[in-house]
Amino acid sequence: MATTAASSLQMATARPCISSSRRAFGSSSKMLNDNFKVASWSKLSSTCHTSSVQSFQRSFTSSSMKMDKFVTRAMAGASENKPVSGLPIDLKGKRAFIAGVADDNGYGWAIAKSLAAAGAEILVGTWVPALNIFESSLRRGKFDESRVLPDGSLMEITKVYPLDAVFDNPEDVPEEIKTNKRYAGSSNWTVQEAAECVKNDFGSIDILVHSLANGPEVVKPLLETSRKGYLAAISASSYSYVSLLKHFLPIINPGGSSISLTYIASERIIPGYGGGMSSAKAALESDTRVLAFEAGRRKGIRVNTISAGPLRSRAAKAIGFIDMMIDYSSANAPLEKELSADEVGNTAAFLASPLASAITGGVIYVDNGLNAMGVGVDSPIFENLNIPKAQH
Repeated sequence: MATTAASSLQMATARPCISSSRRAFGSSSKMLNDNFKVASWSKLSSTCHTSSVQSFQRSFTSSSMKMDKFVTRAMAGASENKPVSGLPIDLKGKRAFIAGVADDNGYGWAIAKSLAAAGAEILVGTWVPALNIFESSLRRGKFDESRVLPDGSLMEITKVYPLDAVFDNPEDVPEEIKTNKRYAGSSNWTVQEAAECVKNDFGSIDILVHSLANGPEVVKPLLETSRKGYLAAISASSYSYVSLLKHFLPIINPGGSSISLTYIASERIIPGYGGGMSSAKAALESDTRVLAFEAGRRKGIRVNTISAGPLRSRAAKAIGFIDMMIDYSSANAPLEKELSADEVGNTAAFLASPLASAITGGVIYVDNGLNAMGVGVDSPIFENLNIPKAQH
């Protein structure tokens, strides 16, 4: 990102030069006819055996498209001669590690994109079995459209690290995983090793993001969930955050920020969200408060979690009723619209910035206000009430 760019989170009437998307990686630009050509490749070598991502250089000339509506977004694009109005989110010179990015349509990806738009350098940790296809998609340009940032450049991911946050250190890895062909060719992917490799490669980070969750029995009601399935959900979805912060804390610069993602099922009944996942999210929120105290007292690190509404991500489709939940949210939330991943990403950029310097230990709801509702207003019971509708 150009050193002359000023970063900000601003609300403005937008007439973007490009079509919007949810994807990102690599820095540079896009041509008017949308034909991308690779100009050069460079590989970042590591002192640890981690997966390197080759950065691309591409040229970009944008065409304008009118879209008259208010949008809120993290932006990096004003030059020194044209200062950005409003209150800026400036993360230039900061480095973020986002754990749990394996495609370009989830919240982890959107958070990386917003942090990059605000000026941060991006590192990601990708689940080992998904690593090859993720890197291959990046290299072949499958994510090019969604890599575009608000200023027209493409987000750069400096490095991709293999990561399986279920395992703290090599001693925890069972033999069947060590010999699994899906893990062949990768090493140094436990939480401890990943943190050590980041330290060896970059020295320190400023922002840590946990975008990980897995419940092998998520489709089962709690009464039908096995002990093994329940504990697996807790391990992958909540303790993984404790482990991640524990091992990365020594290399997070004082005053840094750590963010995770939770869901309203932690405190409300969501039928179908089973397998111990609701318990895992409740544990994650409780841990957020304790970690905020401990990390805050030790190094001044702020710890928050974002309770995000439903999103049509690849991971969410595993639950099986994500479309229904999105429709329900749109019909019943105070804001009658579908939540975008960018809205969660921009919230994370705010929480990671100095603007949120006094916010820690919090659950930040980004769900169009659904968490505030006590009833579903789309129920036939309320059909005779004069319930306001969105004006389109």
